[in-house]
Amino acid sequence: MDFNEVITKRYSCRDYVDKKISEEELNKLLMAANLAPTAVNYQPFKVLVIENEDILNKLKEGTKYTFNAKNILCVIHNVNESWHRYYDKKDFGTFDSAIVTTHIVLEATNLGLATCIVCSMKEEVIKEILNIGDEYIVDSLITVGYPAESGSHNKRKDLNEIVEYYR
Repeated sequence: MDFNEVITKRYSCRDYVDKKISEEELNKLLMAANLAPTAVNYQPFKVLVIENEDILNKLKEGTKYTFNAKNILCVIHNVNESWHRYYDKKDFGTFDSAIVTTHIVLEATNLGLATCIVCSMKEEVIKEILNIGDEYIVDSLITVGYPAESGSHNKRKDLNEIVEYYR
């Protein structure tokens, strides 16, 4: 698939077939994550792979948006390892994790898989379930799997609504 086809086909899937993705597919997603650029190349993120049925069910205590996916990836970043802008100390770890998340979902689309990026969660509950330390922020959960039905993008704004030129 060429890049334009990937970004056109990618959508948020909310209904998955009851089947895990293959190890080969998972490894390709993780390699895509590893190639994501980060601020000052600090690479403060981790990707937690959740496939255990008990843990997948327990995650429902922290978010109602698991969509019964058999694979969920949790993208986190360490606030002690991420780059902080010098003059206001703004943490760019969440920005880094967003790039990682984007790489994962685009590679998933390239592989014919479906995804949904979930940020609506009770972070402290997710951290407790996954035993994530206080130095980490949970940036996203990504449901991954084989789509039960085909989907498409929601309607997008016109370019003149999202672009301003300073020429």
